[in-house]
Amino acid sequence: MSTASSGSGFSLKDQLFNRERVTYLAKLFHEQNHEFDQTAFVRRTMRGFSKLELKERIVQIATTLERFLSDDFRMAAKQITQALPPPLDPRRSDDDFGDFIFAPLGEYVVRNGMARKHLKLSLRTLKSLTQRFSMEDAIRSFINEYPDETMSELSKWATHSHYHVRRLASEGTRPLLPWSKRLLIENTAAIPILDAVHADRTRYVTRSVANHLNDISKSHPDVVLSTLERWKREERQSADELRWMSQHALRTLVKKGDREALEFLGFRSCPDVEISEFSLRRTEIRRGEAVEFSFIIDARRNEMLMVDFVIDFMKANGKRSPKVHKLKQLEVKKGSQTVLRKKHVLRANATTYTLYPGTHQLALQVNGRKMGTLSFELL
Repeated sequence: MSTASSGSGFSLKDQLFNRERVTYLAKLFHEQNHEFDQTAFVRRTMRGFSKLELKERIVQIATTLERFLSDDFRMAAKQITQALPPPLDPRRSDDDFGDFIFAPLGEYVVRNGMARKHLKLSLRTLKSLTQRFSMEDAIRSFINEYPDETMSELSKWATHSHYHVRRLASEGTRPLLPWSKRLLIENTAAIPILDAVHADRTRYVTRSVANHLNDISKSHPDVVLSTLERWKREERQSADELRWMSQHALRTLVKKGDREALEFLGFRSCPDVEISEFSLRRTEIRRGEAVEFSFIIDARRNEMLMVDFVIDFMKANGKRSPKVHKLKQLEVKKGSQTVLRKKHVLRANATTYTLYPGTHQLALQVNGRKMGTLSFELL
């Protein structure tokens, strides 16, 4: 979870976790049980709150709840589920992540419900919670502690009537889920779960499946490709949605120019095209300015093309590090000529790379093949 602020002073942590949201949570518990002292809960939670980062705020809310809910986890879990508002609208299919203020309730379950005697109750509680806010982070603690039991339960959730529960079966088991703890199971362990949810009717679920496969592709590309091939043969998912999922799932391999991934998506590994007049507008560029280039594609047969450009950035040690950028996906006809131009700003304050002066290289990549290289000086 990012806590970054923009130049205008926007703070994600302040938007998601503030006095108003804490008061809302306290009110839910008070309405369920009038003995819950909402005023005291808010007062104690807000102590030093403004100095905390996003995840620290989640922990503070959870630990404060430990003072106000029952010491018996069985009773506390009941208090939590009874205080919840109605589930998120099951008629929706996307862009309905839920309310972040319920994330601390998942943290509470992890902190207090990890004993084996509480396992079934904890998982049931997370299943209820994820219908209000995704419990993808909390479920990972149970996967690591009780892998067989939790994965078995998630397999059942893959066919649940509520799509947020189905999504959690995929999202919670992602090998490289951002901002979450690493899993101790094999990266491919959830393929049977993905088999169950890949044909889901909701984009919210299928986007998770695609992201999950993209995670796996970084260690087991062969498994991802064979899985997609199998799903294609089974024809359980609509052709358009499966193609979208495949493009999303293979995006890392495509950037690397993986020929099998490109061919699966319909791009020949040896396109019959010729690149000409590849040129840079300027060969000396300062940080904050743009690399501007153009070129012509002559097609000798009908082709589907995935055109990227690669910049070999100079590193502090004098070596270069390539970064692939998407340029255009297009279909060309035999005998056609296509002119492409690109203006790419080298931002001085980029978060994904640091600019160092020196000779950089710019290469065109068509269907994963390098087809022309130029150099420019970064001043």
